[in-house]
Amino acid sequence: MTWLSIALAGIGVGDVVRSTSWRPGRVVGHVAAPVVILALALLAGMHGWADLVALVLAAAAGAGWAELSRRTQMTGRTSLAPLAVFAGIVVGLVAFSGAASPAGGVLATWLGWADLPGSGPLPVGRVLLLTGLVLFNIATANVIVRLVLLTIGALRPSDVTDAHAAAAAAASLAGRAAPPTGGQPADRLKGGRLLGPMERLVILGLGVAGEFGAAGLVIAAKGLLRFPEIQAAARSAGGGATGANGSYPGGPAGIDDVTEYFLVGSFVSWLIALGSLALTV
Repeated sequence: MTWLSIALAGIGVGDVVRSTSWRPGRVVGHVAAPVVILALALLAGMHGWADLVALVLAAAAGAGWAELSRRTQMTGRTSLAPLAVFAGIVVGLVAFSGAASPAGGVLATWLGWADLPGSGPLPVGRVLLLTGLVLFNIATANVIVRLVLLTIGALRPSDVTDAHAAAAAAASLAGRAAPPTGGQPADRLKGGRLLGPMERLVILGLGVAGEFGAAGLVIAAKGLLRFPEIQAAARSAGGGATGANGSYPGGPAGIDDVTEYFLVGSFVSWLIALGSLALTV
């Protein structure tokens, strides 16, 4: 799992940088991912030829994932391509993980020297795995959820929402009424990009600690907390002129759109968290 852990950490850092509003974030994210992969490989003593080939291929595939996912989120087209690339990274690194060198190096020396919580020095492989999964669940998992929502039409691509915003701005400057574009389902369920990573990290942390029942309570609590917002969206849609069901892809988001967005997004997020937890067993 060492190769996969290092690749997830690098791709995760790249996606974290790209998810910020920092203007050079796209370029810096492309650079940060291979740099993190290289740095972790050196620190963990991964110096073999097999390690070099696997991690270079993972870095190249990670760059492909980053660019394909960015274009898909903008245009809404070929949403399965970045998902296939990411799945290929995970499956390929796991399938050939037996050729990886034993993790150690400077990182093992530091873990043995540092007075960290726990009984005895932490295994290098375990530290790398948890680091990679945390970084993956913070940003990369959000991208995967959005790609799935784009695939089923539960989310509009950035080009569409930007065009709607530009049309509204032009109408405002011209003194005309803005066109009825209604926005995304995410506009009615606030905080999804922040709550999703927090939820996944809580599930992962509780699962690693062996508190599987508490992790299940987190999943149940999300539905209870979101229920009033969905009810409010239903009342708003029912009382509006556009009807309760919405009219995707071109019109406003109705209650059916909001419900689909919430259910699909939540289940994909939970599956990612549970899949991450399964890797730690």
